[in-house]
Amino acid sequence: MAPSTQFELPQPPTDAVSSLVFSPDSSHRLLVSSWDRHVYLYQLTEGEGDNANLLNKYEHRAPVLDVCFGDASNNDAYTAGMDRQVKKIDLISGEQTVLSKHSEPVRCVVYSSAHNLLISASWDNTLHVHKLSEPGSDPLVIPLPGKPHALSSSPTKLVVAMTARLVHIYDLPTLAAATSPPAPWQTRESSLKFLTRAVACMPNDAGYATSSIEGRVAVEWFEDTPESQARKYAFKCHRQAAPEEEGGGDIVYPVNALAFHPVYGTFASGGGDGTVALWDAEAKRRMRQYQKFPEAVASLGFSGDGKYLAIGVCPGFETGMEDYTGQGRTRVFVRELGETEAKGKGTK
Repeated sequence: MAPSTQFELPQPPTDAVSSLVFSPDSSHRLLVSSWDRHVYLYQLTEGEGDNANLLNKYEHRAPVLDVCFGDASNNDAYTAGMDRQVKKIDLISGEQTVLSKHSEPVRCVVYSSAHNLLISASWDNTLHVHKLSEPGSDPLVIPLPGKPHALSSSPTKLVVAMTARLVHIYDLPTLAAATSPPAPWQTRESSLKFLTRAVACMPNDAGYATSSIEGRVAVEWFEDTPESQARKYAFKCHRQAAPEEEGGGDIVYPVNALAFHPVYGTFASGGGDGTVALWDAEAKRRMRQYQKFPEAVASLGFSGDGKYLAIGVCPGFETGMEDYTGQGRTRVFVRELGETEAKGKGTK
């Protein structure tokens, strides 16, 4: 088994990382969005010496809250901005096109290659569904009952996690065919008592995981049968024992990031405690916890082949730091996983 290695990306963002994502068709291309108003495109390299280089960066008018790759053949990416705009970026020319405008900052963007859809979620309590096969057409606007905080898609489903513990699940083929706002496929109440921080769908289209600001993760399945719903569970994580002189108990951290391994279906969580853990969703157990990072873990992403795990690290907003800045303290690490490092015991 090849040993695992970890390296740091050169020329990281100068403020907090908001998201990072690998290209679905290349495990060597990585996009990172930041509060410093830029999106960064890195190329990972095999062999000795520098393990990555910065290919390009794309300036925006305001902090960028999310980024995703689009159709690989077109070299496109999409961004969600604090400037309320959803943008397409041509990664080669750098040209930026505004696809739609929300009335409040855009929190998330998700691309579905199977349905050629780009979906944005904004703090104006709407989803915009962009049908990319119809360029220039207005997006389908779907009203939401709460402010969205996290968005994730599986092959056929879209999960929207909102305030007030609301979760809406949409059927992607229905969204692709819709000409007026469809009802959600399912509406749920979050299994977690506190605000949802992250959501990630299982690559096998079976369910999803959510995490909260209160050091917990929940795992649920889509199938709406009593047997399937009985399988859902939640657990505590990303907590540290408080010193006895401070009264003992736990120091509880937000779980900022979740990512499923595309091959084995295990998942990683990253928290305000500066740690990353790997979990076996089927066996309900922690597989491993990595060494502590110098700051909070803000974002996680596996490459499409499952070989790499990217980790965005910066001071956590929950620290209460006045005049917050991630400058000089924001770093992006990439871990090259050993062959079976992310393989759960339940994986055949």
